[in-house]
Amino acid sequence: MGDAGNPELAELTHDWEIAVRYGPHGAPDYFLPADIETFFSARYEVHHNSARTGIRLIGPKPAWARADGGEAGLHPSNIHDNAYAVGAVDFTGDMPILLGPDGPSLGGFVCPAVVTKADLWKLGQLRPGDRLRFRREDDEPAILSNAGNVTVRRAGDENLLIEFGEMKLDFELRLRAQALRDALDAQNIPGIIDLTPGIRSLQIHFDSTRISRGKILDAVNDTLPGLPAPEAMTVNSRTLYLPLSWNDPQIQLAMRKYQETTRPNAPWCPDNIEFIRRINGLAEIDDVKRIIFDAAYVVLGLGDVYLGAPVATPYDPRHRLVTTKYNPARPWTPQNAVGIGGAYMCIYGMEGPGGYQLFGRTIQVWNTHRETPPFAPGHPWLLRHFDQIRFFEVSTEELDEAREQFLHGKYEIRIEPQSFSLNEYQKFCAANAASIEAFQTTQRAAFAAERADWAAKGLNTFEEKEAEPAPEEAPLAPGTRGIAAPVPGSIWQVLVQPGEKINAGDTVMIIESMKMEVQVRSPASGTVESISGSKGQVVRAGQRVGTIIA
Repeated sequence: MGDAGNPELAELTHDWEIAVRYGPHGAPDYFLPADIETFFSARYEVHHNSARTGIRLIGPKPAWARADGGEAGLHPSNIHDNAYAVGAVDFTGDMPILLGPDGPSLGGFVCPAVVTKADLWKLGQLRPGDRLRFRREDDEPAILSNAGNVTVRRAGDENLLIEFGEMKLDFELRLRAQALRDALDAQNIPGIIDLTPGIRSLQIHFDSTRISRGKILDAVNDTLPGLPAPEAMTVNSRTLYLPLSWNDPQIQLAMRKYQETTRPNAPWCPDNIEFIRRINGLAEIDDVKRIIFDAAYVVLGLGDVYLGAPVATPYDPRHRLVTTKYNPARPWTPQNAVGIGGAYMCIYGMEGPGGYQLFGRTIQVWNTHRETPPFAPGHPWLLRHFDQIRFFEVSTEELDEAREQFLHGKYEIRIEPQSFSLNEYQKFCAANAASIEAFQTTQRAAFAAERADWAAKGLNTFEEKEAEPAPEEAPLAPGTRGIAAPVPGSIWQVLVQPGEKINAGDTVMIIESMKMEVQVRSPASGTVESISGSKGQVVRAGQRVGTIIA
């Protein structure tokens, strides 16, 4: 390391070794032991669709310990949403993603390891095409304790994940997590940075220079016995009525880009809404629409895919449409798109990657630069835990106008006081037990049929292939110039054809790379001689994708 006056410079390379802590999710509950062995021995390549939000990796896919995620989704990587640590290795389907500093704070995928605090800097150095291996920093297990229906999981150097009960959607478990969160917050324990509840969990983020993991565990164990019974809890909240553009053109664009550049044979493409209908055993797309607009979505988490984005589930179980999440995740999602993943609805707080099945678009849920009603002073997020969201339909044009006005305080939304009581909810479910069971029976049958169909067609897994080496390029004839890809990526659009006359600087094609659309420009004026790249093709930086006769 060198002395303080002459620190040793870190080696910058294209072949990295990154230290990680095992957990929070491991074998045998989510992964097979062989999957974990492979994870720590395999070499991964950095994918071209990588950024500060997340670094996608190409490598071996797990065999998995489960057939699916149940209510959380059809793929075994799907779980009920919990908080993420920065540096978590997040398996979004079969593809691992290193979550960066701008990544989601909450999500519904398993994470077998978290990068150590000392090695987090390496995430900022990784470039598409780089190779890396994960080194297990110690022999500690993923699960630190499991007693009294409470499981404590390790999540890196400075996070603990406290889970309640079985792996299922249950308002009782969510209230237990809320009660622990509120009790710890009231204690104002020095060194605790964040307390982030998930569907059935609470993540405690702490500063290891101010408080030890052991002291936090002591505080948790001392607090748990005194928590109120969930049946006795009533949470004050609100009902918010939000405009929704059904099957908005922007979500159609997101689906189309995904199919063209990421996974052409995805069973949820070309139409996510049709997929939602099919996997839930509904007769018509209008049934999907009716259920979504009838539902009251209870907000159970915030920060799911960035910036105050809610993860919410319908109060009425007969409105809980269940889907799987994209595998692999979508590189681009429009801001405030609305979708379903597992049994949960999410409003995307910002443009970025995502995995929920999209059905519409709404107004903003985050206001960075202004304090306007209904955003509370000092709180740029719109929603609160246990709020209920109701949608009403508007046209695309009406939504565009509402979005233009809302952040300036010029578009009012209807908000009504509300409360959530587990006791009242259980009475509601008991009174409607027969129709709830009938709905869920049909849903389970359709879910099983979809899974069997995927297996028969070989669609239940996905493995990203490494980019082929750039083909050998023939010498150019005199007067001919090559058109080169400036970055590695996937060709999304080819804008010119051989024989066309173009000017220097004209855009020849668009490459999707690093969560951006990168223009490939002509180096000279002349006539296009050839285009060697095609839509969906993965290219490397500097690879020739066409020629022009200058």
